[in-house]
Amino acid sequence: SIMLITFTPFYFLVEPLDVLSVRGASVIMNCSAHCETPPKIEWKKDGTFLNLVSDDRRQLLPDGSLLINSVVHSKHNKPDEGYYQCVATVDSLGTIVSRTAKLTVAGLPRFTSQPEPTSVYRGGSAVLGCEVAAELAPMLRWEHERQVLAPEPRLLKLPSGALVLSNASDTDAGLYRCAIDSAGTKYSDEAELRVLPDPEEPQSLALLKAPSSLSRLPGQSAVFPCVATGFPTPSVRWTRNEEELPTDGSSRFQLLAGGVLEIRDVAETDAGTFTCIIESGNDTLEAQAELIVQVPPTFLKRPANIYAHESMDIVFECEVTGKPTPTVKWVKNGDVVIPSDYFKIVKEHNLQVLGLVKSDEGFYQCIAENDVGNAQAGAQLIILDLDVAIPTLPPTSLTSATNDHLAPATAGPLPSAPRDVVATLVSTRFIRLTWRPPASDPQGDNLTYSIFYTKEGINRERVENTSRAGETQVMIQNLMPETVYVFRVVAQNRHGPGESSAPLKVATQPEVQLPGPAPNIRAFSASPTSVTVSWETPLSGNGDIQNYKLYYMEKGQHTEQDVDVAGLSHTVTGLKKFTEYSFRVVAYNKHGPGVSTHDVVVRTLSDVPSAPPQNLTLEVRNSKSILLQWQPPPAGTQSGQITGYKIRYRKVSRKSDVTESVGGTQLSQLIEGLERGTEYSFRVAAMTINGTGPATDWVSAETFESDLDETRVPEVPSSLHVRPLVTSIVVSWTPPENQDVVVRGYAIGYGIGSPHAQTIKVDYKQRYYTIENLDPSSHYVITLKAFNNVGEGIPLYESAVTRPHSDTSEVDLFVINAPYTPVPDPSPMMPPVGVQASILSHDTIRITWADNSLPKNQKITDARFYTVRWKTNIPANTKYKTANATTLSYLVTGLKPNTLYEFSVMVTKGRRSSTWSMTAHGTTFELVPTSPPKDVTVVSKEGKPRTIIVNWQPPSEANGKITGYIIYYSTDVNAEIHDWVIEPVVGNRLTHQIQELTLDTPYFFKIQARNSKGMGPMSEAVQFRTPKASGSAGKGSRPMDLGPDYKPPLGGSNSPHGSPTSPLDSNMLLVIIVSVGVITIVIVVIVAVFCTRRTTSHQKKKRAACKSVNGSHKYKGNSKDVKPPDLWIHHERLELKPIDKSPDPNPIMTDTPIPRNSQDITPVDNSMDSNIHQRRNSYRGHESEDSMSTLAGRRGMRPKMMMPFDSQPPQPVISAHPIHSLDPPHHHFHSGSLASPTRSFLHHQLSPWPLGSAMSHSDRADSTESVRNTPSTDTMPAASAAAGAELSEPEGPFVPPEEEPQGPPTAHVRPSHPLKSFAVPAVPAGGPFDPALPSTPLLTQQAPGHPVHAVKTASIGTLGRSRPPMPVVVPSAPEVQETTRMLEDSESSYEPDELTKEMAHLEGLMKDLNAITTA
Repeated sequence: SIMLITFTPFYFLVEPLDVLSVRGASVIMNCSAHCETPPKIEWKKDGTFLNLVSDDRRQLLPDGSLLINSVVHSKHNKPDEGYYQCVATVDSLGTIVSRTAKLTVAGLPRFTSQPEPTSVYRGGSAVLGCEVAAELAPMLRWEHERQVLAPEPRLLKLPSGALVLSNASDTDAGLYRCAIDSAGTKYSDEAELRVLPDPEEPQSLALLKAPSSLSRLPGQSAVFPCVATGFPTPSVRWTRNEEELPTDGSSRFQLLAGGVLEIRDVAETDAGTFTCIIESGNDTLEAQAELIVQVPPTFLKRPANIYAHESMDIVFECEVTGKPTPTVKWVKNGDVVIPSDYFKIVKEHNLQVLGLVKSDEGFYQCIAENDVGNAQAGAQLIILDLDVAIPTLPPTSLTSATNDHLAPATAGPLPSAPRDVVATLVSTRFIRLTWRPPASDPQGDNLTYSIFYTKEGINRERVENTSRAGETQVMIQNLMPETVYVFRVVAQNRHGPGESSAPLKVATQPEVQLPGPAPNIRAFSASPTSVTVSWETPLSGNGDIQNYKLYYMEKGQHTEQDVDVAGLSHTVTGLKKFTEYSFRVVAYNKHGPGVSTHDVVVRTLSDVPSAPPQNLTLEVRNSKSILLQWQPPPAGTQSGQITGYKIRYRKVSRKSDVTESVGGTQLSQLIEGLERGTEYSFRVAAMTINGTGPATDWVSAETFESDLDETRVPEVPSSLHVRPLVTSIVVSWTPPENQDVVVRGYAIGYGIGSPHAQTIKVDYKQRYYTIENLDPSSHYVITLKAFNNVGEGIPLYESAVTRPHSDTSEVDLFVINAPYTPVPDPSPMMPPVGVQASILSHDTIRITWADNSLPKNQKITDARFYTVRWKTNIPANTKYKTANATTLSYLVTGLKPNTLYEFSVMVTKGRRSSTWSMTAHGTTFELVPTSPPKDVTVVSKEGKPRTIIVNWQPPSEANGKITGYIIYYSTDVNAEIHDWVIEPVVGNRLTHQIQELTLDTPYFFKIQARNSKGMGPMSEAVQFRTPKASGSAGKGSRPMDLGPDYKPPLGGSNSPHGSPTSPLDSNMLLVIIVSVGVITIVIVVIVAVFCTRRTTSHQKKKRAACKSVNGSHKYKGNSKDVKPPDLWIHHERLELKPIDKSPDPNPIMTDTPIPRNSQDITPVDNSMDSNIHQRRNSYRGHESEDSMSTLAGRRGMRPKMMMPFDSQPPQPVISAHPIHSLDPPHHHFHSGSLASPTRSFLHHQLSPWPLGSAMSHSDRADSTESVRNTPSTDTMPAASAAAGAELSEPEGPFVPPEEEPQGPPTAHVRPSHPLKSFAVPAVPAGGPFDPALPSTPLLTQQAPGHPVHAVKTASIGTLGRSRPPMPVVVPSAPEVQETTRMLEDSESSYEPDELTKEMAHLEGLMKDLNAITTA
C-alpha cells in the first residue's frame, strides 16, 4: 500500500516583541522556530529581507535571533527604527513568518516643559511640571537640592514625568529639578518650591493637574492625576461611570499622593468615564477622563491542516478578535496571497482555494493586525495522489462540491473512459454535460463520476462530482461568460477512478451584459421647486454607459415622469413645493436599460404659501367683537407646513391704521375690543416658516350698534313643525319673533305622552333636528323652548304619531319647486337642511347648511360632496349657476350688487344624490352706481325762457336705491369739474328745473347719480342753448315740435310742459280743481263717520286678530333700506342686526288693518340684505327692531306724515301724483271708483320666480311700497267700499293690462298702517285730453304765469324697468294741503337739512296757492 504523507510540525517557539531602545544601545530581536529539519532563519525589515552576511552592525545569532549593535539614530538618519519580521524556511516543505515587532528608538533628551517656581500651603499638594517625550518618561528622575529624591508615599512621579507632592511640610521647600539618563544625563532648569503657613481664611479650589483620557492594553496600569489646591485641604474621591470606586488597599484601584488614581492590571471591563470629585469646605470641583482599553488580536479559531486531492476546492478557516477589530491577511509560504478567481477571501477572514494544483501545497498563515498588535497562526496543505484516500471522514474544510467519501481502494478492474461526453445546454454562466457509461460497465448503476474542468490555457483544474450513483449528467455553475472551458469525465467504482474521457472544449455564451444599478444615488432639494439627484457609474456592465434615465414621481401618485441625462447628476425643476418625490436612475448601454437603483425619497423645500386662505367669513358677535372663520389655502398651494395665520384689520374709515394679529393654526379667531357700530375690514394670510403668503381680499363687517338684551329669558319660538317617520321625528322651528333678546340655543323635550322624558339642547343657529331611535306607531309629545344664560323661555308644544313599521317611506323627499331635481335613486340621500345665506359684501354671499345624514358633530369622513346652486330672478329667465363643495359652507362670489338671489344645496355620495334643499334667499349689499344716468334731455320751460327743465333716466347699473342726483352745468365744456355749477336733486326724481339762466347762451349739462354707497360716474355732457327772447324755444337735445312720433322720456317725468294743444286757462282750471277737492273731502269725511258707527263687533275682532299678527312689525323708516318692490318669500332666515329703538314718531297712527280674505298677500320686505343692521338667520325676514326712527334718529330719516285716524276704517285718499312703479309688468289699473270689488286694489301678479312654500303672513313690506295683491277678486269690506262709492267712473277709457303690457306709472297712497297701502293711478287735473292720441303727454300743459306746479314736478322714479306712461284721468283732486302732504310723503328719502329747506319751500308755495284760490 502507498505511504500516506503526514503533516510536519513547523512553528515558532519564540517570536520577536516590540522594543524601546536608545541611541548607541544594543538590541536583540528574539526568534526561534521548531521543525524536524532545522529551518533556515532570515529577517525582514519593513517587508524587505536584510542581507546580514556582510553587515558588521547586525548579526544572526545561532537560535535565529537578531542582534543590533550600537543603534544608529539621528534626526535625518534612522536606519534601525522600524518593523522586523522573522522568516523560517524548510526546503521541500515550505516557509512561515513570525509576527512583526516594532523597534522604537528614543529621541535626544529634550524637555517639552520645565519645572516652574510654585508655592504650597502647609499640608497641601503641589505639582512640578517636567514633560518629556513618552519613550523618555521611564528614564526621567527628580532631584531636590541636587540630591536624588528618596521614594516615599507623599511623592509620585506621573507617567508624563511631572512630580506630585502631597501633605507638604516645611522640609519640602527648596529647589527641584528633573534629569534624563539617556546617553549621558540631561538636567532641567531648577525651580523653587515655597511652603506657606495656613491662611487666615478659606481659599477657593483650583485644579493643578486634571486627568486626561488614556488608552491602555489589558495588564498594563493606568494613572489618572487629579491634584487640587485650596484651604481647607481638599479631599478627593473617584467614580467610574457615575459609580463610586472603592480605593482601599485591597482593590486594583489605588488612591496615591495628592488624589492620583492608579488602576493596576487593567482589564477590558475597566473601560469607561472616570470622574474625580474634589471637595473643600462648601467648594466642589469635578474633572473627567476616559479610559479606553485596547486588545491586541487573538485567535478564536486557528486554521487547521488539510489533506486534499488536485482539482478540489478547500477553505482555510480563521476567526480573530481584538479591539479595535483586527484586519486579516493570508500568507502562503511567506508570500502574501493576492485574491483572484481561484484564491478568495470568504466570510471576511476565511481563505478559499478553488481547483487545487500540486503547487498549492505548503504552509498557509492567517495574520491578524490592529492598532495595538499583530498575531499569526498557520496550517499545512498536503495534496495527495488521486489513488490515496483522504484520511478524515469527511474533513470539515472541504467544500460541499468535493466531499469525496473515498473508501480505501481495493484491487480490481477500474472503469474505462465514459463515452459520448456532450454539452446539452450552454448558457452564459452554466453548462450541462451528459455522457454514457463506460464500455467496461454498460449499465453503470454503481458508478460515480468526477467532472474536471478548467479555463482553456490555465492548468488549474476544478472538479464537480455527481450527487448519486448511476447519474450521467451534471450542471457546472458559476462560469464566466464568453469563455472556453475544457471538460473531462472520470468514472469511479469501488476499486478507484478509471480512465478519463477525451477533453471536450465548450465556449459559454456571451452575456448581453446590462449595466447594474448606479451606486450612491443621492437626492437633495435645492429650492422649493427643484431637486438635484446625483449618482456614480455602475460597477458592472461590459460596454460603455450611453446615458441614464432619471425617473421621478410625486409621492402618492401612480405615474412616473422621466428625463434623459448624459452625466452623473441632474436637477429636476418645476416640482411642487413642500412635496415628497421619489427618484430612481436606470443606466443604458448598447444592450438596453440596466438594473434600476432603489428609490430615494426627498421632500422639496417649503416656501411661503402661494394662495390666500379660502372662504374667509365674518360673523358679528356683538358690538365689540367679530368672529373670523376661514379655510386653509388649497392643498397644492400651501408650500409647507402652515405655522399660523396673520390677520390684519382696520376701520373702513381709516385705511392707513392697520392692526396686525398673528394666531396659531386654528381656522378661526375672535377679534375683540372693537368700537360699536363701526365697519371694519379684515384680511387673512397663511404663514409657513419661510414667511407670509398672499392675503385674502379685504372683507368688511360692521359691529352692532348695541348688544342684545340678556336680562330676561327668550320669548316663545314663533313656530314648531313636526314630521313623523317610522322611528324618528323631524322637528323644525323658527326663532322667537322678538329678536332683541339673546337666544343661546333651543331645548327640545320629547316622550311618549309627556314631553319630559328626554331633553336635547341644540345651537342657536339650528332650525332642524331629527329625534332618532323612537318606537313606531307611538304618540309622542314634543316641546320646544328657547334658552339663554338667564334661563329657558315659554315652551311650544306639538304632538306626533310615528308611522307603523310597515310604512317603508322612511325618507320622504320634499322638493321645493325644483324643476332640475334629478330622479332619486331607490334610496336617495336626505337633502341638506338649515340652508342659510349670510351676506358678506356687494358681490359675496356665504351659504352654510347642515347635513342630517352626518353624525352629530357634522364631521365629513367619507367622499360625499355638496352642490350649491344659485340664481337671481331678474331677468326672469336666468339660468342656475352651480358649484361643488366638500365642507358645510361655500362662498358664492361674483354676484351683482343689490340683487336678490336664491340658493339651494344638494348632497352627492357615490351614485346617490339628494333632492335640492329648501331655498335660502339673500340680497347682496349695495355698491356705488357703476353707470351714469341715461337719456339726459334739456328743454326750456314754456313761457319762461330763462328756466330750463332737465330730464333723465336712472342709471342702468344703479347697484342700490338712488338717493339723489347732482346736475353740473357750465358754459365751458372744457372747464375743470369743480368750476361747474352744482344743482343737487334729492330723492329719486327724474326731472329738475334750473332758473335764472342767461338768454341765448349755450350751456352744458352732466348728471351723476348717488346711492347710500356714494357717487356714480358722470353722464356725457349735453348741450342746450337758451332761447333768444321770451317765448321762443331753446335749441337742445330734444326739438320742441312735438310731432306724432314724440314720446316723453321713459319713466314719465312730471315735467310741467304738458300738451301744447291744451286750450284751457290754467288759472281757471286750478280754481275748479281745488273747489271740487274740498267738496269731495267733506263728503268723504261725513260718509266715513257714518260708516264707522256701523262697524260690527265681528270686524273689531278681525281687526284685533290682524293686529296681533302684524302689530309687532313696524317698519323701518330708514331710507337706505328702500328697495325695488320685488315680491318674494323667505324660507330661511337672513342675517339681521339690531337697530336702535326709537320712539314711534307718529303716536296718533293707529293700527287699524283692513280686514282681508285669505287670498291676500302681505307685502314682503325685500330690503333684507341692505340692512346692514342684521341679526341671526330666521326663516322669515323679520327685522329685529323696525319701529320708525325719529327725525333725530339714524341717517336723518324723514318720518312719514300720517293722517290721524280713529277707529273707523280709513277713507282712501287719492293723491294726484303719478308715480313710477317698478313692479313686474302686469297691473290692473282703475281710475277712481272703489265701489267695484274687482277693481278695489291694484292687481298685482305674483313675482315671476317660484315660491317654495306657503307665504308667511308675518312677512312685511317696507312702508314705502304699495300693497300688491293676487289677481284674484279681492273684496274690500263694505264700509270702506261704500266710502268711495260717490267717486265717479273715469272719463277716459280703462285700459286693461293685456293691452298695455308695458305697465303705466302708479300713484301712491300713503297708508295709515303698513298693511293698508294700496295704489290708484291719478293725474293732476289739467283739463281733458284725448287718450287715443299716442303722442299726448301724460300731463296737460300749464298756462304761463302760474308757478303753482313748479313746486315739485318730479315723480317718484324708482330703479327698475321703466315703462311709458299710460293715460288715465281723475275727475276731482283732493284739497291742496293734502296734495302737498302726499307729495311730501312720496319723497321718501330726505336728509334732515334738506327736509327743512323743503318745508320752507312748501310754505311759500302754500301762500301762492292760497293767493290763487282767493283770486
